[in-house]
Amino acid sequence: MTKILSVVLFLVISFSAIGQTIGRVNKKTKEFTVAADQKAAYTVFGYQYPNITTKKVICFSSSENMVREENPKCLLGAYFDTDKMKVGDKILYVGVAGSFARMKYVTGSGKSMLFYLPKSSFAIK
Repeated sequence: MTKILSVVLFLVISFSAIGQTIGRVNKKTKEFTVAADQKAAYTVFGYQYPNITTKKVICFSSSENMVREENPKCLLGAYFDTDKMKVGDKILYVGVAGSFARMKYVTGSGKSMLFYLPKSSFAIK
């Protein structure tokens, strides 16, 4: 009985983590944000191309260890939320690429870089 209960609990936790929406895209401005007051643990990566086997270029995570470990590995950095990005930097929603969204990281000086986030990690509101 405890074995069945353990399996069910594992599946519930796994499915909720996989389909976790941690970000939001503003419908008018197309700006992507991750709020600082998330209630659940999360980690979401942005990739160089719309495929999880490609290079990770940005990370958003509630884990201090994950942010610390991934920051030097990810070209665009690792953050708890979008408020922790450099002043003037922002992320814009550009469009869809299969099960990913094409996003544009724009620096305060106007330089930009495309990357891809899983569509399941945010909502458009």
